[in-house]
Amino acid sequence: MYLKLIACEVAVREFCYAGALSPHILDFEFLTQGHHDTPVKGREEIQKRIDAVPAGKYDAILLGYGLCSNILSGLKTSHTRLVIPRAHDCITFFLGSKERYQEFFDANPGTYYYTSGWLECGRRRASPGSEGVGMMFPAQGGVSPAYDQWVKKYGEEKAKALLEVMREWTASYSRGVLIDFEFTQFLKLREQVRQICGERGWEFQEVQGDLGLLQRLVNGDWRENEVLVVNPGNAVEPAFDGSIVREQSA
Repeated sequence: MYLKLIACEVAVREFCYAGALSPHILDFEFLTQGHHDTPVKGREEIQKRIDAVPAGKYDAILLGYGLCSNILSGLKTSHTRLVIPRAHDCITFFLGSKERYQEFFDANPGTYYYTSGWLECGRRRASPGSEGVGMMFPAQGGVSPAYDQWVKKYGEEKAKALLEVMREWTASYSRGVLIDFEFTQFLKLREQVRQICGERGWEFQEVQGDLGLLQRLVNGDWRENEVLVVNPGNAVEPAFDGSIVREQSA
């Protein structure tokens, strides 16, 4: 098959690794991390990328996004199937299944998850001159940490108030979990996450990542319990059950 992937840059290393092992031809397009912070604008941006895909060129358009603050709701295409993982957010991608993520989430409340992508996106979005590798980091719950952007948009006083809100939000975390893979060992992520956890007074934990879900996605092994296939003309909508997303008929 000839497949188009539109995905968040937070999973760039994982998707590229899985794509290298896929029997199919893939065209990759990665969008800047953080669109779930402003889901309406983020949804518009993803839809714009979908609309730019030529009719008849690909066998399917893969979306490398979870439901992520409802960012997928309403997305559609007029000519090519959309294939979307059943995931609340991208942490499911790195743990291999929505079931494993739910099990770990239930057993470990107050957890912030780290991968190579989350650390690298954190550096891209950090304020210039921020001290400490864990000073600023992207939100996994919809609150933007981009302090310099807040100052530019709202002024310093309101930016400080927003920063205080972010500090209260991060105070709810007590554990940092590194989801690591063999192919990212050379990045020495363990040392980075240990430092962040030390700075924040969090417990450090490491778990083995699982690319099974992403690998099957790019391999065309689309299992109904793992992915949603949306036919041309229909749209994505949230499903308030274990399936996470469903197809809405036109």
